[in-house]
Amino acid sequence: MSYDLAVWFPNKRISNSEAGKLYVRLCEEDISGVIPHPAVDAFYAELIAKHPEIDTVPSDKIDDHDYCPWSCAIDHSPGHVITNCIWPKATYVHHLVKSLAAKHGLALFDPQVGEIIYPDGSTGSP
Repeated sequence: MSYDLAVWFPNKRISNSEAGKLYVRLCEEDISGVIPHPAVDAFYAELIAKHPEIDTVPSDKIDDHDYCPWSCAIDHSPGHVITNCIWPKATYVHHLVKSLAAKHGLALFDPQVGEIIYPDGSTGSP
């Protein structure tokens, strides 16, 4: 079981339901609903500087989940990032990704609860 999160540049405000539909499309490799933005690349660079991609982990750190909490490769385009972490690191990764997303002006979508959180802390709730 993994814990998943997505971030993208919020070029417009959308509801939680719309964000959920966008997330599904992103998981199906349809990136037409997001726009490329330099903040996405900056977010990704900072994220992997702290916790490198799973396929770059040295063999002696393969089981060190403090070093790399990811359960698979990070899905990344110029318009979005989707992370999947191991369940025991869910709380830590949620706080890390939420903090970095806000820092870079990106929206965070948590598919476990179906909620989008904007950089100002507001959500997609009506």
